[in-house]
Amino acid sequence: MLYFYPKDNTSGCTKEAKDFTEHIDEFRELGAVVIGVSPDSQNSHKKFKEKHGLKVKLLSDEDKEVLKKYGVWQLKKTYGKEHYGVVRSTFLVSPEGEVVYEWRKVKVKGHVENVLAKLKEMKD
Repeated sequence: MLYFYPKDNTSGCTKEAKDFTEHIDEFRELGAVVIGVSPDSQNSHKKFKEKHGLKVKLLSDEDKEVLKKYGVWQLKKTYGKEHYGVVRSTFLVSPEGEVVYEWRKVKVKGHVENVLAKLKEMKD
């Protein structure tokens, strides 16, 4: 399972990472590996994980290659200004590398529970 998020140590991204960490054992029981991806550096990820006790794997995509391949690096508008950034998204990826389900423009609240429900549904 890949989840793409904008930035380490921001409120929404921290909540999302903590939520995934809180449910990490359930994901493992369902055979899922939780991997977060952002354009932050590996050093930033290391500090982020240590500061918040995160148990998810975090990958750095500073060149934005993976972000672009998944279509989550997009032009965004904040307070009337346009800039490129990560659109919070999650993808379930099969062991063969095929995307089997996706959530785009994710709202953090309740998202982890939705992902777990989908995984359980797919297992049945």
